[in-house]
Amino acid sequence: MNAKMSLALLFICSLVLSACATAAPTAIAIAPQTSAPQPYVPFSAPTHASELFPPEPTSVPYSTHAPFPGAVPTPVDNYFRDYGVNPFVYAYEDHLSTFALDVDTASYSVARSYVMDGNLPPAESVRVEEFVNSFEQDYPNPPSVAFGVYADGAPSPFHDDGTYILRFGVQGYEVPELERKPAVLTFVIDVSGSMAEQNRLELVKQSLQLLVDRLRPQDSVAIVAYTTNAWVVLPSTSGENRETILEAIYSLEPLQTTNAEAGLRLGYQLAYSAYQPGWTNRVILCSDGVANVGATGPEEILKSVRGYADAGITLTTIGVGMGNFNDVLLEQLADKGDGNYAYVDTLDEARDVFVNDLTSTLQVIALDAKVQVDFNADTVAYYRLIGYENRAISDQSFRNDAVDAGEIGSGHSATALYAVVLREGAQGRLATVQLRWQDPESHAVQEINGNFNSWDLADTFESASPRYQLDVVVAQYAELLRASPWVGFSNIYMLRDYAYRLVELLPDDPDVAEFVTLVSQAARIEALTER
Repeated sequence: MNAKMSLALLFICSLVLSACATAAPTAIAIAPQTSAPQPYVPFSAPTHASELFPPEPTSVPYSTHAPFPGAVPTPVDNYFRDYGVNPFVYAYEDHLSTFALDVDTASYSVARSYVMDGNLPPAESVRVEEFVNSFEQDYPNPPSVAFGVYADGAPSPFHDDGTYILRFGVQGYEVPELERKPAVLTFVIDVSGSMAEQNRLELVKQSLQLLVDRLRPQDSVAIVAYTTNAWVVLPSTSGENRETILEAIYSLEPLQTTNAEAGLRLGYQLAYSAYQPGWTNRVILCSDGVANVGATGPEEILKSVRGYADAGITLTTIGVGMGNFNDVLLEQLADKGDGNYAYVDTLDEARDVFVNDLTSTLQVIALDAKVQVDFNADTVAYYRLIGYENRAISDQSFRNDAVDAGEIGSGHSATALYAVVLREGAQGRLATVQLRWQDPESHAVQEINGNFNSWDLADTFESASPRYQLDVVVAQYAELLRASPWVGFSNIYMLRDYAYRLVELLPDDPDVAEFVTLVSQAARIEALTER
């Protein structure tokens, strides 16, 4: 199948709902929706509404300033933002939950760097959805359609109040690497003085070499560097001139202060001059996020380049280093630049971003992807979206296509978890899941939906699919690290036991083995603080 045929299939959709008791999701195709769904039919309000109130935590089990009691991360000048923790919502008061899809993974990589260095990450650095989306999922690739949407659920092993964890997943179709569009890439590289620390610039060089080694002759690369000012290091050059590109990359040396605005402005101008309609046109910013000259906030910087993003030049931000790292700047730049954000702390992580996930990193298959979950208040008492705090969208904006949302690359999956308490004797539809997105070429809008029912729930946590169990345990790890008041009766030692069990369920996944190492290390850090 050629690339043109694959892109044409973007207009065909399916929705798949899985039966949790099976090891893999079961596919149920639903025809493409060409009109808006029927309006929601209100239900009768419960007679005793007070019975539906979620229990308030009697005490916050962990300090709001540190992930575990007594555990205070090493003070550094990194910049993160606390987006809070989603509360429980009464379904009879608000049955809709709406958010932009997110496929970023940087938060998990940042936390890994902290833990492996012997410290716990700041609570505000933890974004649960980025932890979960860092792992392989078990959603089948949709055959010859744009997206598959999957759902499953089981009782929470970390709560004793009847809480279920529901998992909703979106899987995009995968474009074979040989069929991906040619790419017009512009590297914008921070060569300020801070990039000399911890060999940050050297890691960037090695990371970009991994990408250059995979380019084809029809691809092109341009390079912009910036410190106090920005300059062109390499004009647009064919991917077949590998040695020329690598010579330009390895010629870079750390210099002075940081003017990210100047670097991005020149990078976008260079990308626009080389723009190829119908191809992948992308700016790749590599930086520790420090911006101390020019406009320093993401809103101010993006004012000068927003028009380029609207014209189809997307932005990937790659964060490196720790100590004066600006997570907020890089995350919001990628968000507003219609791209993705990754944190690279090792060459293995760079290989995942630039080699293993090359096509999904470069080729976007959906713009402004939004999810709306419509909970049935006749069966659901209350619910809580776990994560996605900074991706919330008003319910009224779900079908407002002017509202910026998330972008999905080829083969990307995105997962959202909900903690749900059912009404007594609940039977039937629990929720309707709706996905809406724009085709990146035609900007035609598509929307699909499907129901998740009480009989789709697994009887026990252990009988759910291994990947579902992994997602729940990973999310609970993130909840502990960010001092969520909704962690139930769990602690890091209990979580360690669940993590070890995952290795038995998923023995061939190195990311799962690494996760167990991280949880064990976090438990050791916690134990040291208790002495």
